[in-house]
Amino acid sequence: MIRVLLAEDMTIMRQGLIALLSYEGDLAVVADVERGDEVVPTALRVRPDVAVIDIDLPGLDGLRAAAELRGRLPECRTLILTGLVRPADLRRALAAGALGFLGKDAPAEVLAAAIRRVAAGERVVDPELAVAALEVRENPLTPRELDILRLAAEGATVTEIAARLFISTGTARNHLAAAVAKTGGRSRVDAIRIAGEMGWLPLP
Repeated sequence: MIRVLLAEDMTIMRQGLIALLSYEGDLAVVADVERGDEVVPTALRVRPDVAVIDIDLPGLDGLRAAAELRGRLPECRTLILTGLVRPADLRRALAAGALGFLGKDAPAEVLAAAIRRVAAGERVVDPELAVAALEVRENPLTPRELDILRLAAEGATVTEIAARLFISTGTARNHLAAAVAKTGGRSRVDAIRIAGEMGWLPLP
């Protein structure tokens, strides 16, 4: 019997997954949580074989919860579920030690098979997400443009960015405009979002 911990904040989705997995004779959901910061304490208590974790959880996001779980309970394998196709998330999931990465729209039998394979130590990645990750273009941003976008993401104004980087406000503004143009964004907020999703700009 494969013991499963399920972490999903949407009650209907969580209950649906529990019901679906209950039909699998070799899988048993031994605990379910709705917050990321509940994953590790619960896992340490129930000792699951596999943790199925939604990537977007309150309290602590799913990827950070997976990384923490790997450090505290390395024998528990992790499978990440995502509702959005963001190639950067796949890379982050693998870096966090997750063995599985699937879309939430995967059929129940695919999820069940993935849990079995992850429990056996195999890597399981949604083919469409893998292809999307391979197709991600190279980072077009210079180190200076990345610094400026990172500070802008923290809420700094152009004047504050210039002061912190010891450059003129005009230079800061030009670099910011270049970053927006290179990402294809419509604004600095859009550029920050795109750079984050592409994995060019690590965001807190």
